Amino acid sequence: MSNAIAPKSYIASAAALASGADTPRAFLERCLAAIDAHEKDVLAFVTLDVDAARAAADAATKRWRDGHRLSAIDGMPIGVKDVIETVDMPTGMGSPLFTGVRSGRDAASVKALRQAGAIILGKTVTTEFAASFPGPTRNPHDLSRTPGGSSSGSAAGVASGFFSAGLGTQVVGSIVRPSSFCGVVGFKPSIGGINRGGSHDFMSQSAQGALGASLADVWQVLIEIVSRAGGDPGWPGLAGPMSLPAARAPTALAVLETPGWAKASDALKAAFAARLSGLSRAGIKLLTRANTPAIEAVEKSLESALALTRDINGWESIWPLNIYRDRDASKLSAPMRERLAESEKMTPDDYRRALAARAAMRVTYARLADLADACVTLSATGPAPVGLASTGDPAFAVPGSILGVPALSLPLLSENGLPVGLQLMGFEQRDADLFAVAGAVEAIPGD
Repeated sequence: MSNAIAPKSYIASAAALASGADTPRAFLERCLAAIDAHEKDVLAFVTLDVDAARAAADAATKRWRDGHRLSAIDGMPIGVKDVIETVDMPTGMGSPLFTGVRSGRDAASVKALRQAGAIILGKTVTTEFAASFPGPTRNPHDLSRTPGGSSSGSAAGVASGFFSAGLGTQVVGSIVRPSSFCGVVGFKPSIGGINRGGSHDFMSQSAQGALGASLADVWQVLIEIVSRAGGDPGWPGLAGPMSLPAARAPTALAVLETPGWAKASDALKAAFAARLSGLSRAGIKLLTRANTPAIEAVEKSLESALALTRDINGWESIWPLNIYRDRDASKLSAPMRERLAESEKMTPDDYRRALAARAAMRVTYARLADLADACVTLSATGPAPVGLASTGDPAFAVPGSILGVPALSLPLLSENGLPVGLQLMGFEQRDADLFAVAGAVEAIPGD
């Protein structure tokens, strides 16, 4: 048995599981071997329940053997970001205020996963309240580097082969950026795509998504959740087939620079250009700000994306952060206390203006749907930076969040041997279309 760091796709093992050549218990044991070998260095988990996982794997093995599997993810090991409630494990939210705290319930997504037979292997490290103050997790590709945040443990755990998929959340860049840094697939759905009941990611740009070993693992986990728990109240939820949408080559892609372009390294820009050249050679029309006025309008509107997002998130996070401060300010990080103090200077009218600006930005972006099948850009400004004090620059990830559209990070680029994601952004409530495009783009090599 190899202990090398590598993602482990459960969906890719489906045929072997069905034939009996592999079993959920054997698959889990391979994951546990990777945990034994690398968790002491990677530190992806807050809580790990091996005994319960083995019992669940044995039950799934019997169901597969008897021909009564509950779903395509019956027996799949999954990590759950520690802002998402689990009945059998604490939900600490990356804060000493909540160490050991149990809600006594499963979040909607966790309940749905259990109904589908998935194995909740453990809770994964998050930043403080899924914001910017980092946890202890390290990047498995280089332990001196950040895995990104806030879904740090889920990204590092998938990359290390600890589990096939991890639940994550994103309000700024918390799925796209760690996926990029750790070299795994990461997907932030359209706003409202996944039911967030019991998940402490309550802000208006928040979306629950998944990080996984492959497009198929990510899609399968999320469609199994939505088929049982739906999307957020008031939203239709992720829609599409009960297995990975068939790959479909796009006719045209809109190439977005975003405000992150000025920060990207020359080497990464060259790698991106080579990938675009391959897409062009495959017959895909590439639209840019230089040849398409509608794209230039989007680029201009995105110049304020990060500042606007911080204003909106700041206002929306005053409560409950002010309650946490009143409870014990010493257990909030200094950056979190500073953020709260700044947010409390805002007024309701400031927030209303920010919402109006966001709505206008979304209208401008939606016009691209008449011109292109999806947008393509980078997922991060470069490889994961050295050090654990910062989770990295979110410049390339924030557009998908503020626009409320589906965003996928594919591990297709690298710089100095370290992974960087190629990002595809789609259009609101057309998530399955984005997966179809991603399947085609993934298969087309760069120059």
